[in-house]
Amino acid sequence: MTVCRPTRVSIIGAGNVGSTLAQRIAEKNLADVVLLDVLEGRPQGIALDLMEARGIERHDREIVGTNNYADTVNSDVVVITAGIPRKPGMSREDLLKINAKIVLDVTRQVVIYSPGTVLIVVTNPLDVMTYLAWQASGLPPAQVMGMAGILDSARFQTFIAMESGLSTADVKATVLGSHGDLMVPLPRYSTVNGVPITELMDAPTIDRLIERTRNGGAEIVELMKTGSAYFAPASAACLMVEAVLLNQSRLLPVAAHLQGEYGLEDIFIGVPCRLGCTGVEEVLQLSLTDAERTALQASARSVRDSINQAQTLLETSPSPIAS
Repeated sequence: MTVCRPTRVSIIGAGNVGSTLAQRIAEKNLADVVLLDVLEGRPQGIALDLMEARGIERHDREIVGTNNYADTVNSDVVVITAGIPRKPGMSREDLLKINAKIVLDVTRQVVIYSPGTVLIVVTNPLDVMTYLAWQASGLPPAQVMGMAGILDSARFQTFIAMESGLSTADVKATVLGSHGDLMVPLPRYSTVNGVPITELMDAPTIDRLIERTRNGGAEIVELMKTGSAYFAPASAACLMVEAVLLNQSRLLPVAAHLQGEYGLEDIFIGVPCRLGCTGVEEVLQLSLTDAERTALQASARSVRDSINQAQTLLETSPSPIAS
């Protein structure tokens, strides 16, 4: 008798993003879920709570909570959410040293048990952490990606819909670049039912929406005081997981490894990509204006500087330990 192995997604980090993502994946019936955290009891408790909801939500997916990386074996996708969250007044760069150590350690351990996995990084600073995870994993670059492009585009989409009073279902937004203050929203490629927003809104309004998008995460941090966004980040990560597991060939903005595209070399940064079962299957190169290309290059320089800073910090620090 042939025994079929169920599709498995492991989520490293049982904080708000990780636990919400586990719920999304299970309730969409995408895969069995392994939720791992270093805090004993937390992932087990969350997993049991989600399992007890199965009869209500009408799915039969297994959700396992664990502190042991061996339980993540043979994961089709691994999502890294582990790390400390951004706090009020803290920039993404402030997170660099602590989260770099965590992400490196996590990555090295998960690839021992799932050497062929597709790796999705959610931990901030996103673009830098994705690059470091790729270096630590030894995986082909197409199998490693960062989440934030979908989140940033969703925020721009939301603000366009709120401003125009039109349904978000008709709004498509495009954001390139790093997940931070230098992200590059593209109004020319952001539309309402196919009509560019440049034909629907004046320049000052668009500039205001762009600025709000760039500060979307910080705005939530300031409102929540003691936390950061997790519903939308979890939804964004789930969309990527779904595209990979179901081999959907979705065109989605993710932090992908570039080797010459957009004039950028050896860097992970947000660009539109075709996602399928092997990961990033193609990078779509949009035609950019001089101003847009200059903004994207400035965003990339900032990411490169942070990568160099992180590597310097790691060279002078003790061996990383996940926390």
